[in-house]
Amino acid sequence: MYYPMYFDPTYILVLIGVIICLVASAKMNATFSKYSRIRNHSGMTGREAAEVILHRVGIYDVRIEHVSGRLTDHYDPTSKVLRLSDATYNSTSVAALGVAAHECGHAMQHATAYAPLRFRGALVPVANFGSAIAWPLILVGLFLTGNTSSLILNLGILAFSLAVLFQLVTLPVEFNASNRAVRVLGSSGLLYPEELQDTRKVLTAAALTYVAGAASAILQLLRILLLTNDRRD
Repeated sequence: MYYPMYFDPTYILVLIGVIICLVASAKMNATFSKYSRIRNHSGMTGREAAEVILHRVGIYDVRIEHVSGRLTDHYDPTSKVLRLSDATYNSTSVAALGVAAHECGHAMQHATAYAPLRFRGALVPVANFGSAIAWPLILVGLFLTGNTSSLILNLGILAFSLAVLFQLVTLPVEFNASNRAVRVLGSSGLLYPEELQDTRKVLTAAALTYVAGAASAILQLLRILLLTNDRRD
């Protein structure tokens, strides 16, 4: 039986995805807030630590800039700029050093042509297009009949699958950046072992948000498959 979308029981999958993302986000915010109150022993800021880390691994062509917001930190491979947020740039907390080191990890990936990072970069335009066009195609396909309906539905599923693939490829990229961050923070002596453990907790909580995003995307794809299968039946 096909249910109208406003009575669609598969909305439970969307709800589960939302709950997973909210829990992961709350965990990340709570963990970052906790360890942002713990000062690292050297008193080094996130910006200073990022500069030390980049130079330590032989990267001298990446600029470090301040960006407004909280946890808006990111590395821009196109312009080779590492942007640190208000909560990281001038902060001396162990959390700030962990986030700064994580973004340095992305710069290291870029410098070494890390394959998953390059693949993710190539996926960006098609994933963005796929996520934008998927639901319009699926909705149109659900209201049509015959071969045209099947074709449009399949195109919608393919488009959304590209967005899901992007989420999945993001996981090894983020995990690897965090692993690089922990290694360099430990080997450089920027953090004491107990501080490194605190930083690892922050990075683990951050990684869970990407896992939650991927899980939510997979649940959305499952919902789409259920909807389209019902329609074909």
